[in-house]
Amino acid sequence: MRACFALQQNRKFLDKQYKTVDNSSMLLYTVYNKGGMNLNIIISNSSMQPIYEQIVTQVKAKIMNGELKEQTMLPSVRTLAKEIKVSALTVKKAYDALDEEGFIVTVHGKGSFVTLANQGILLEEKKKEVEADFDMAIRKGRSCGMRDQELTELFQIVLED
Repeated sequence: MRACFALQQNRKFLDKQYKTVDNSSMLLYTVYNKGGMNLNIIISNSSMQPIYEQIVTQVKAKIMNGELKEQTMLPSVRTLAKEIKVSALTVKKAYDALDEEGFIVTVHGKGSFVTLANQGILLEEKKKEVEADFDMAIRKGRSCGMRDQELTELFQIVLED
């Protein structure tokens, strides 16, 4: 654990927590919002995925699994940027992408809020993830020399379990 602290001042805690997750290349940031909601974000500086996409992916996952409920206020762009030590433009780009995809709505002067997640959108996102996992498994099997028939048989065996 790189640095994890909570300072008590007048019975209030400084709401910051930073932990190294993987040899200093990944940092877990816990960002607390005024409404009491905390947002754990893991940033990997060694990842090939841009930081804004890491934010988008994690926030979408939290919405889809019900961790972030409808009308939950997200930390402001500046607050999140400051806490995870990235540019405000990076967080803005992530929030814009989430807004465009219908996961959040940003009200100028008020903040960004989780929207009533359209169940169709959520279901489609989950289907995309499953499809990507299948695609990766098929490519891995083919790289080992497996034929389509062998892959299908293996799929049937796994499906029966």
